Amino acid sequence: MTHPSPTTPSSASTTNTLTPATNSSLPAATVAAGNGSTVAAAAASAFKTILETIDLEDPVPEISLPHTRHVLDQAAQILRDGQVVGMPTETVYGLASNALDSVAAQRIFKAKNRPQDNPLIVHVSSLKMLRSMLKDNIIPPVYADLIKTYWPGPLTLLFPRSSLIPNEITCGQATVAVRFPSHPITRALISACDRPLAAPSANSSGKPSPTLASHVMDDLAGKIPMVIDGGQCSFGIESTVVDGLRVPPAILRPGGVTFEQIRQVKGMEKVQVYKKHFTDAAMEQAPTTPGMKYRHYSPEAEVVLVEYVKPEDSLASNRSVPTGASTATAQYSLILKEIEKLKQEGKKRFGILRTSFTTTIPTTTATAAANTHQNGTTRLQDDREEGVIEFPLGQGSKPEDVARELFRGLRYLDDQKVDCIFVEGISEEDEGLAVMNRLRKAASRTISAEPTEFL
Repeated sequence: MTHPSPTTPSSASTTNTLTPATNSSLPAATVAAGNGSTVAAAAASAFKTILETIDLEDPVPEISLPHTRHVLDQAAQILRDGQVVGMPTETVYGLASNALDSVAAQRIFKAKNRPQDNPLIVHVSSLKMLRSMLKDNIIPPVYADLIKTYWPGPLTLLFPRSSLIPNEITCGQATVAVRFPSHPITRALISACDRPLAAPSANSSGKPSPTLASHVMDDLAGKIPMVIDGGQCSFGIESTVVDGLRVPPAILRPGGVTFEQIRQVKGMEKVQVYKKHFTDAAMEQAPTTPGMKYRHYSPEAEVVLVEYVKPEDSLASNRSVPTGASTATAQYSLILKEIEKLKQEGKKRFGILRTSFTTTIPTTTATAAANTHQNGTTRLQDDREEGVIEFPLGQGSKPEDVARELFRGLRYLDDQKVDCIFVEGISEEDEGLAVMNRLRKAASRTISAEPTEFL
C-alpha cells in the first residue's frame, strides 16, 4: 500500500513559483515570463492562461509589494473588460466575473460548462456595496446578527435582488445569494474592481471543487485568461448558504459555518437544514442557490461512500469498545472486502480516503512489513493491499481537518488513475454535515458497515 507524500499547505508564498500547467485534453507548455509568473500556452485554446502567485505576507488591500499590486491591477482590468479570473477564497477557488455584467456572467457558464439554471453567488467587499445591489438598498433585519457574527467569512445569505443584478446571475429568481469573503486577496480584488464579483467554484462543472491553483489550471487552462495563486484554501469546502427570508430560516447548503453555530445566533434558533429537516421539490427544480439540484464534486473514478456508524449504535449491550474504534474497523474491513470483489471484476487500482488513522487500525491492514521466502525474496503480508493508495484526510473527530483535505484528496486519487475511490464517512456534527453533504453528491453508491466487536 502506498501513501501520498505530505504537502504543506501555504497561505502565502515568498517567491514567485513556476507551476506547471497541466490539462488532460489540451497539450500545454510552461513558459517563464519576465516577472516570474507562469504562462500556460495551450494548443488550439482561446487564451494563454496566466498563473500568478501573490505574496500574502503584507496586509491586503494595503499592498506594498509592486508585483502584488501589478497582479491585482491586471486581474481587475481583465474583470472590468468583461472577462473571468480564477481567484482564491477561504472556501474554494472561485471563477470570478463582474456580477453586474450579463455577458461576463455567461462566460462563467461557458468556461465551466455549467448548467444554465444553476445560480451564482455574488461576492462583495463592503456592506455599502451590498446595499447598492439590493431591492430598496435595504439589508433585511433578520440578517443583522448573522452578519455581525460571521461576516466576513464562509457564509452566503439570500437577499431580495434589485434590477441591477442580471438574470444570468440568479437564473431568473427573485433573490440573489451574496457573500462577504474573508480572504484578503478576494477582498482586495473586489475593491480594485470596485464591482461585486460573481464567483462559483473554478472547476469544470461536476468535478471536485478546487482548493489549489493547480486544480484550477488542470480544469480551465486555455479557457480563461488568468488564475491568481493564493495557496491552499483554509476551509476547503464551499460556504454555508442561509435563507433567512423563509419562516423558519433554512440552511440550503451546509458549509464552513455550521448548523450548531448558526442556531446560536439571535433569530436563527429554529433554523432548519434542507434535506435533513425538510424538503422542497419546487425549490430543487428551480434552485435559489448552487449545490441543490445537480450531482457535484465527482472525480472520474467511481466514488463509494462507507457510511459512518455512530459509536452508540456500534455498542451492543454489555459490550465495551473504545469510542470510534468499532466504526473505524467496520468501515475499513468493508472496504477491503469490496476491493476483493472489484478485483474479481478486473479492476486493479483503488484509492481510500481515510478518516480513522488515529484510531486502532484493523489487524487485516497490510503494512510495509514483508515476509521473507526461503530464496531470500520478499512478499507483502497481505496481497489485498497491492494497487491500493491511501490518502489521509485527517481525524474523523476533527471534521474541519477532513473538510480542508476532502477535495484535494479526491483529485489526488483521481490523478493516480484509480478505478474506484472509497471514502470513510464521518459524523454529521459540526463541519461533518458539510463533508457528508459533499460526499453523498459525489458518490456513485453508498454502503454501510455493521459494527465490529474487539475481542
